[in-house]
Amino acid sequence: MRIAVDARELAGRPTGVGRYLSELLAAWADSDDARRHEWHLVAHAAPVQPIALPHAFTVVPGAGGTHWEQWRLARHLTRDRADVLFAPGYSAPLTAPCPIALTIHDVSFAAHPEWFSAREGRRRRTLAAWSARRARVVLTDSQFSRDEIVRHLGTPRDRITVVPLGRNRASSIAPDATREPLVLYVGSIFRRRHVDRLIEAFVRRVAPQVPGSRLEIIGENRMYPPQDVTAALAACPPAIAARVSVRSYVDEDTLRDVYSRATVCAFLSEYEGFGLTPLEALAAGVAPAVLDTPVAREIYGPAARYIASLDEAAIGDALIGLLTSTDDRAAVLRHADEVLARYDWHRAAAATLAAIEGAAGA
Repeated sequence: MRIAVDARELAGRPTGVGRYLSELLAAWADSDDARRHEWHLVAHAAPVQPIALPHAFTVVPGAGGTHWEQWRLARHLTRDRADVLFAPGYSAPLTAPCPIALTIHDVSFAAHPEWFSAREGRRRRTLAAWSARRARVVLTDSQFSRDEIVRHLGTPRDRITVVPLGRNRASSIAPDATREPLVLYVGSIFRRRHVDRLIEAFVRRVAPQVPGSRLEIIGENRMYPPQDVTAALAACPPAIAARVSVRSYVDEDTLRDVYSRATVCAFLSEYEGFGLTPLEALAAGVAPAVLDTPVAREIYGPAARYIASLDEAAIGDALIGLLTSTDDRAAVLRHADEVLARYDWHRAAAATLAAIEGAAGA
């Protein structure tokens, strides 16, 4: 069977959808079931990193946005005679000449339109809803996200397949003695993730009470409306402000090194389809501290410290407890193995492949 893949997200830094697709491709490269198919990856530019799966990678020049998806990708699929298209990032060409398996990771653009510009929110809602109606199967990452897709897009529940993500196996639980008093945030910076509140709680509560503590933020700022999340640092003593660092992107080796040194992973998101980085942190022996939401409870179970609100004191107390108390960390980390066992990229890839084959009628 000839499987076409919308591989646009591999042409840039592999975050979000790009990391999701990269992990699936790596797992499919190890799968006899996947290798019996022809894989045709299509993007607007060449990938920035090597891809393990044997495939044909076709560059169809363009900007890689909606026009490229709806016109250039659709025309390429007609010429390529694909049996099915896997669209891993929320939308697909509506005039595709083949069946579609579509992944919608979350519907924040529908559940919280205030987090997007009017034009961008309308574009996302329209394309996602139309693409979901056009697709033979819609994949998503959690039961929470499935219920949200039903609620906001009107997709029938029986056309939605929940496939939990995997986690990075390159990490392993490291001895607690190697840890630094380092609080880490990893992920794109969106309004819903409240990185500004994390910084405020750190500089006002954590830094004065935990000697040598530091906060490291790794992620591109994609907030709407645009906001300087480091504004609180301007009013801090220079010695406190210097204990907070912000980087928009690091490579995998650098990220692995930071995970190996951190004590706490803070992730104050009020809305996610899954939330992968706290799991990656947990796999590296870092205790997650997350906002208490239904999807967080579904994904992390007992292997996280839950923060009841975005109150500065609540955030600060949770971080201080995990930084200073061996018992607090142990209460989280002792559940790591049982929670991490739920998430495996090879299982996710096998279930995703089965959904793609089902969409094609294979």
